[in-house]
Formats: sequence, C-alpha cells, structure tokens
Amino acid sequence: MIAEACGRIRSIVHVVLADTGEDVLTFGPDPETNSIAWLIWHLTGVQDDHLFEIENEDQLWRSAGWADRFALPFDRAATGYGQTAEGVGQVCADASVLAGYYDAVHSRTIAWLPTLTTADFSRVVDTRWTPPVTLAVRLVSVLTDDLQHAGQAGYVRGLAGRAGR
Repeated sequence: MIAEACGRIRSIVHVVLADTGEDVLTFGPDPETNSIAWLIWHLTGVQDDHLFEIENEDQLWRSAGWADRFALPFDRAATGYGQTAEGVGQVCADASVLAGYYDAVHSRTIAWLPTLTTADFSRVVDTRWTPPVTLAVRLVSVLTDDLQHAGQAGYVRGLAGRAGR
C-alpha cells in the first residue's frame, strides 16, 4: 500500500512538471504563497530527509549532488520547513531537475520499502516528540505531506494557466 501511495504521488508530480517552464514553476498567485518549484523541491527534500535519516543514511540531496545542481542560496540542510516567503521565492529549478531529484528519492524509497519487516513499523524513529514517533507514523506523515504538496502544486499550475502563464 505504501508503494502504491508513493506511485500515485509520483504520477501527480510528473503531471504537474510536464512541459512546465520557469515562468509557471516560479508562479505564485500571491507573494506569500508557495510556487510549484518550491512545493516539489520541499516535498522531495522532506521525503529524502525523513526516511533516510531513519536508516542513518545521507540524503541524496547531498550525497548524489542534487544540492549542487539546484545551487540554492541557503543552508544545504534546508528542506523548506519554516521558510520565509523570500526563501520560497529563491527556489528555482528546471522541471527536469525537479523531476530528476524527485525520481531519485522515489526510486530509493521504493527500493527500501521491501526491506522493512512488520516489526519495523513499531520501531521508534524520533524521540523529539510526545509520544515518540514510530516508523509507521513517520511514513504516514511523509505520505500525507507529499500528497498535500503535490496537490497544491497541481492547483498552482492551474492558477498559473488561468493567469496566462
């Protein structure tokens, strides 16, 4: 079920990015809203960070050179959480780069899922919260965050089209 949910999110991401130019990727219906580029970068970065932190593995963002490809003007550990409107506006990347990073993280996730056992889902992966976060809860969190942001990106793409972009 988790792999199926990930696949559906991937489909949405690809539909949103298909034939999308920079003017649409950076479009915001309001100066305080998230752009498509930011939404896709953020949902990918959160998945990359949250799932592979569990396994004590480096994010593809850093280890596979995606941070260099994006060349964003802020800390390489940033995933967009709590970012200001100014920071959101600084996320600009070609659709192929956004899709490439997303696909790399998606492929890594899909390859990792079959390694999990039933017992793994109850394993505590984050003690900074009360109650502590289990792997099952972390997976639900990442999936819901990714689905919401993919849907938001689709909505913003529609608004950009209505605005003549």
